[in-house]
Amino acid sequence: MSPTPQRRATAAGALVAAAALVAVGMQAGTATAAADATASQARTAAQPNPGAANLVLSASERATLISEANSTTAQAAKALGLGSGEKLVVRDVAKDADGTTHTTYERTYDGLPVLGGDLTVHAKGGVTKSVTKATQHEIKVADTNATVSTAAAEGQAVSAANSAGSKQSKADKGARKVIWAGSGVPVLAFETVVGGLQDDGTPSRLHVITDAKTGAKITQWQAVETGTGNTQYSGQVTLGTTQSGSSYTLTDGGRGGHKTYNLNGGSSGTGTLFSNSTDTWGNGLPSNKETAGADAAYGAQLTWDYYKTVHGRNGLRNDGVAPYSRVHYGNAYVNAFWDDSCFCMTYGDGTANNKPLTSIDVAAHEMTHGLTSVTGNMTYSGESGGLNEATSDIMAAAVEFWANNPSDVGDYL
Repeated sequence: MSPTPQRRATAAGALVAAAALVAVGMQAGTATAAADATASQARTAAQPNPGAANLVLSASERATLISEANSTTAQAAKALGLGSGEKLVVRDVAKDADGTTHTTYERTYDGLPVLGGDLTVHAKGGVTKSVTKATQHEIKVADTNATVSTAAAEGQAVSAANSAGSKQSKADKGARKVIWAGSGVPVLAFETVVGGLQDDGTPSRLHVITDAKTGAKITQWQAVETGTGNTQYSGQVTLGTTQSGSSYTLTDGGRGGHKTYNLNGGSSGTGTLFSNSTDTWGNGLPSNKETAGADAAYGAQLTWDYYKTVHGRNGLRNDGVAPYSRVHYGNAYVNAFWDDSCFCMTYGDGTANNKPLTSIDVAAHEMTHGLTSVTGNMTYSGESGGLNEATSDIMAAAVEFWANNPSDVGDYL
């Protein structure tokens, strides 16, 4: 079907986009032969390598690469010199135009997940060119028998969440035994995920790592990533929708089946899928519930199109399947967030429930958190957390400029 122009409102900005612009400087003045040679080398080095461009893979081609990698994990582990207790688990495979593959693995040790033990093998023609490792330490512990009980680990994790201001804190599921390799020498540990609400009403997915021998807390990080902003109107746009009988829904069949739901003030579940008797959504005013829904759907489709058109990626997981969006979360909730557990974006209505946080750059920011979760998987803490957040900010600005919407002009705010 051909979607019709829609009216929608958008937000002015998520977080400040932190973009680092790197330039090569040339000294002014009289040139010498040596300076000319250096300048020539710099220009040569700066030339792009077409062979290193990402190759656009179909779902079946990607599945084949992953299947092939899965069939050779034992050989790969041996070639990398991993210990007898270590095994590799394929997370993803990317391929360059020149045939170079980049296979990312997670590791297990004696059957336990190794957090911070992931590595990527870069190969061409079946020959390994280099290996990128999250840790250079040998994955090894004296034994895998915990001294601390799971109940004690869970109790400490809940206490950590309460100390951070969380409410309704409760371990989502029992603490799992892992090898923690995210900082220094690997140790036997427990990972507990604590649910509930953060101090501002954002859902909590606090990961707490506890030393399984001493009971000491090693680290913690929040897995629900957020971004803030204010709304503005972005004029009339075209949305991807789906007709079912005599009604329409905010289901974008052309972009992985992305759906937009109305939580209507709720804070759990999916709420209600936006539906209408006509294919016109909202009126540009926050008082109309459909306006924020149209805004979120528009931001999601722009982000999908940007990653596919510019980077050749077919959805966040590169599998052609879209996440979904939820709007009207909570009451006067001044935030938006990405949650891995539902693989979805959620938007609040802002101050006094009349400034939905649903601009192009907010949507792109949150969706990029989803992309990061299935690629670099950067833990939302410390340096990796900073890179995670900066990546979302930078790509959000890129999507906004690429969208070229005259009512929501690209900026770095």
